[in-house]
Amino acid sequence: MNPVGVEIRHVALAFGATQVLKDISVTVEPGEFFALLGPSGSGKSTLLRLIAGFNQHQKGEVLIGGRDVTGTPPWKRNVGMVFQNYALWPHMTVDQNVAFGLEERKFPRAQIREKVKAALDLVGLGELGARRPGQLSGGQQQRVAIARTLAIEPQVLLLDEPLSNLDAKLRVQTRQELVKLQRRLGITTIFVTHDQIEALTTCHRVAVMDDGVIQQVGTPMELFDFPVNRFVAQFVGSVNLFAGDFRREGGKLRFASPTLGDVSLPAGLEPPTGSFDLAFRPHAVSVAEREGGPDDLALRGAVENAEFLGEFLRYEIRVGEATVTADVPHARGRQPIEPGTPVALAVPASELRFVSA
Repeated sequence: MNPVGVEIRHVALAFGATQVLKDISVTVEPGEFFALLGPSGSGKSTLLRLIAGFNQHQKGEVLIGGRDVTGTPPWKRNVGMVFQNYALWPHMTVDQNVAFGLEERKFPRAQIREKVKAALDLVGLGELGARRPGQLSGGQQQRVAIARTLAIEPQVLLLDEPLSNLDAKLRVQTRQELVKLQRRLGITTIFVTHDQIEALTTCHRVAVMDDGVIQQVGTPMELFDFPVNRFVAQFVGSVNLFAGDFRREGGKLRFASPTLGDVSLPAGLEPPTGSFDLAFRPHAVSVAEREGGPDDLALRGAVENAEFLGEFLRYEIRVGEATVTADVPHARGRQPIEPGTPVALAVPASELRFVSA
């Protein structure tokens, strides 16, 4: 089956007086692994359920494979949804769970057996068909739920927080298996999560949502390196973010912040027009005894705290009234800088970002 695209055009949805989705427009390409990322209440699961047909919008259009499915019931949309709690029947065997959707569609019994076996083999559970869900691990139950969905051969696979019930180690393993499966099948997949790591490590592109609005759509690297506003910068990765005013003074660009102080910015940067914040990632901050060069944002401060996080040390450094976070790679035998120690910080001009407030 050839993959199809999904297009959302100016969709709005309200529950009573509460506007949950506000003029949403986004396109998912055929065969793409696409994430809806955002905090609880941002509207991401509502949008997923709308694509599935479980929610109905008041305005706009939903197109699957170029066909407007607005008003079409879920069972006629040819999409498959994997729910957060997997929704497996505990009294049925794995085989019976996977066969359920096929039986509802009146497939011949012999064909059902073939499709069930093929789906379970696909997710690596071909030998466990006689077991019941309670005899499986969380990761295995999740794969049964995926197999049940794939057995009906949907055009679009919808995943609603499918990894949230797993422990940390199993979540990583299952995430990797999910990526391999999606790449192998080439099926258009839309994945809802509140976990930025899940979204950034699995998907081709990500839509960041907040308050019923898509704030930004891009590849994981685009979102991390070039956030368009304060919300995206804070939600996708750790960030140092400071409000203030930009001005030219003696040919130099300066930034006056109520907390960071009045600092000179590297040459070559152009001040933005409008209300913007200065942002840079913790990994971009160098911590040393000497100040950086002319191409760096140079700051001076004192170490307040240090956390050893294995691959790196995370420092909290007091600069004026602000706290700057710096992630410094760890080298074996190197001791952390003691609290109270004066330090110089340097951030390359290429790592500085101006994001809308």
